[in-house]
Amino acid sequence: MQETVVENPYGLSALIANGNIVSRSILAVLLIMSLMTWFIMITKFFDQRRLRLQAIEAEKEFWSSSSLTDAIGKLKGGSNPFRALAETGKQAYEYHESNKTRLSGAIGTSEWMSESLQRTADAIISRMQTGLPVLASVGATAPFVGLLGTVIGIYNALIAIGVSGQGSIEKVAGPVGEALIMTAIGLVVAVPAVLGYNVLLRRNKTVQERVSHFTHELHAYLISGVKMGLGMDKPPAAMGKPPAAALAR
Repeated sequence: MQETVVENPYGLSALIANGNIVSRSILAVLLIMSLMTWFIMITKFFDQRRLRLQAIEAEKEFWSSSSLTDAIGKLKGGSNPFRALAETGKQAYEYHESNKTRLSGAIGTSEWMSESLQRTADAIISRMQTGLPVLASVGATAPFVGLLGTVIGIYNALIAIGVSGQGSIEKVAGPVGEALIMTAIGLVVAVPAVLGYNVLLRRNKTVQERVSHFTHELHAYLISGVKMGLGMDKPPAAMGKPPAAALAR
């Protein structure tokens, strides 16, 4: 016996084809939210991967150089945050030394270096946070946007039933079920955004710790010629000649 396939008149395609301007607008908003979520998650994932590789490169190549200039040259990439920190430290040290007579009475070398490096580190960390507030906003609001579509859909369905005067189950269940699609779409948009936000936030924290460690190590190295060895398995004594030694001459 051959089964008869009945086309669903209340599915997503029917909602898109027969929906009013409000329902279509809500679907468009949810689609934009979803596209933004996936774009940010994919681009941030590769950005964080690049930063992590740059952190490994900085730890491996920077501290084994013979001079600061040579160490900076080993850090490749125009957007390398560790290169930016090293260049900031070099410029701040040289500026303070060239204006030592004027600045030494007002601010010491260590404090001057600390402020200069911290400003650059804060700017780097701020750029790393780009996009995460969008994911948090999508995760928090997408379910409510979908719920708004459901409420409007149910309202329109009930109004249509009331006008027609037909309250049978088939007249009620179909439009209400169609309206609930909006809530489902809102959840489908929100769940990846929440998961992506939590994963990227954790990965960001790992990279931020590396930036912070490098900043403090660079500051100590420029001032005293001693590497602190934060988060390192081998002691500072096992490192090569301080790359900042050239600045002390």
